[in-house]
Amino acid sequence: MNSNSATYRPILALPDNLISQIAAGEVVERPSAVVKEVLENALDAGASNIVIRLEEGGVKRIAITDNGRGIPPEQLTLAVARHATSKIASLDELEHVATLGFRGEALASIASVSLLTLTTRTADAPHAWQIENGKVSPASGAQGTTVDVQDLYYNTPARRKFLKSEQTEFGHCAEIVRRIALARPDVSFSLSHNGKAVDHWNVSAIDKRSAQILGDAFSNARLSLDESAGPLRLHGFVGLPTASKARADAQFFYVNGRFVRDKLLTHAVRAAYQDVLHGDRYPSYVLGLDLDPALVDVNVHPSKIEVRFRDSRSVHQFVFHAVSRALAQTSATSFGTVPGPATAAPSGQGMPWISGEQTSFAAQFANPSPYGGNGGSGSYAAGGGNGGNYQNPYRPQAPGGVSQSLDNYGAFFRAGNENPSFNPSSNPAFNPAFNSSSLAGSSLPEGEYPLGFALAQLHGVYVLAQNTRGLVLIDMHAAHERILYEQLKNALDENSMPVQPMLIPVTFFADAIEVGTVEEHQDTLKALGFDMAAISPTTLAVRAVPALLKNADAQSLARDVLREVREFGGSRVLIDRRNELLGTLACHTAVRANRSLTVPEMNALLRQMEQTERSDQCNHGRPTWVQLGLNDLDKMFLRGQ
Repeated sequence: MNSNSATYRPILALPDNLISQIAAGEVVERPSAVVKEVLENALDAGASNIVIRLEEGGVKRIAITDNGRGIPPEQLTLAVARHATSKIASLDELEHVATLGFRGEALASIASVSLLTLTTRTADAPHAWQIENGKVSPASGAQGTTVDVQDLYYNTPARRKFLKSEQTEFGHCAEIVRRIALARPDVSFSLSHNGKAVDHWNVSAIDKRSAQILGDAFSNARLSLDESAGPLRLHGFVGLPTASKARADAQFFYVNGRFVRDKLLTHAVRAAYQDVLHGDRYPSYVLGLDLDPALVDVNVHPSKIEVRFRDSRSVHQFVFHAVSRALAQTSATSFGTVPGPATAAPSGQGMPWISGEQTSFAAQFANPSPYGGNGGSGSYAAGGGNGGNYQNPYRPQAPGGVSQSLDNYGAFFRAGNENPSFNPSSNPAFNPAFNSSSLAGSSLPEGEYPLGFALAQLHGVYVLAQNTRGLVLIDMHAAHERILYEQLKNALDENSMPVQPMLIPVTFFADAIEVGTVEEHQDTLKALGFDMAAISPTTLAVRAVPALLKNADAQSLARDVLREVREFGGSRVLIDRRNELLGTLACHTAVRANRSLTVPEMNALLRQMEQTERSDQCNHGRPTWVQLGLNDLDKMFLRGQ
């Protein structure tokens, strides 16, 4: 007798109950899956108020009550049957489905692995109806539906063993509620666990709902976004790099109101952040993509968490560019305007480095020390001396001090005709070197300077400025680094990298690999603005560098470029590694810490920050400036308390 004949079985149709339990293994993976399916049904039913009650992480009980349309009593038996639904009736409707649910499997699958009681009432019904164990009977209840799921997996103990602890399962359930609540701020949600209230969100706008769920760290560092292109619309909020996290647990993307985890969309957003967020940090965002349902297939995953786009490339590019444009904005402009300073400066005493002809803020500084210090030049010290002799032109002179009138302080930031008694030429604390008329070359409207005007420099690292909201603190190295970086990017994009020939070529010892790199990648080096040549088997000469970096150490620049080109190849450096390389080059030339700047130089930095994309962050994602409002300062000094 064949040993295999004993195990042979004929093909048989599976019992309906077993089919439902197999389907439940895909649909009802854990208690949170039950919460998701029931909440989606409630929203499809038009609910505006939903109450979720959980016990023991949802394993013992999940009770969800909504005030939606309800289910007529004659349809209750079909409601818990497999593949029965009111949401689609044909293939054409499936291809254009706009509801969250559509398969008709959820309640049937849940009922096969739990004790399910469904109580519902329509608006025109005299009382509610209930179905339990397949039996329909009258019940009491308000309009809407209550789905009560008890003892999940009571009849499949093997599945129950795979569940985690009570708190872990509750955490997954709470996360599902948060996701859906973020997508529907027009619906109120209440969540309780073991009889204790956990969360409650009233109907509100999306900005308030997202602040409640994601917290102040996100709400205080986010940019709104709303862009459309053809059938696509992307809206919501993207967090600044300061709102980034070590884990990707604050990323919420919705397609037609459905939360998804789609690799294409995640990659598009991540690529948009690559210019402002480096390292292992993850951006935070709440984004919704709306498009024709016919352009997206939501029926590709049992839990409906993945989608497939008909034109994935167009969707990727649209999302990438929309998020990139949002991040390119600077939040400085949201802080209002600042009046121009008093009176016009004498002719020739303006700020020529602000004009459109100037391409580099750094070019107005004396040659910096490669070690980050003063460098010994006196051209950037207010008194013509070194950093130790720097005097702030705004510092009140004796005997006035802090006891001088408030009018004298305010006059620094008012037009002269607003205070005719104030004579700037007679006030030693006023520096007439900058004024609104001297900014004629700027693209900013006259008088609108969101970052205000510089007051002083702190420890050679930070610039202190005043605007209409209060005090502004600027990290001068980080800010200047971003400015240079954006200028280098624009020049490279336009194939117009300005070059500065060296009066005397800089020579340095090089190994054979560096010499070979120069000879093999001349086109790449020229595209980056470098002219290098081997003058001996062990010596390289730098004949020209990018004009934007002319004040940096030519040898250090050359070695960094050669290292990148050698490691990644010429073409990849210009494509994949371009931003990393340009960030390194910008860091070489950016104004260093412990360098004393004059007030006009500090103001020049502020003006260029206001005109530079992404100037809120340096190339490494750190903030370049922070605002302390007058209310914040009042709290520090207990004013008004």
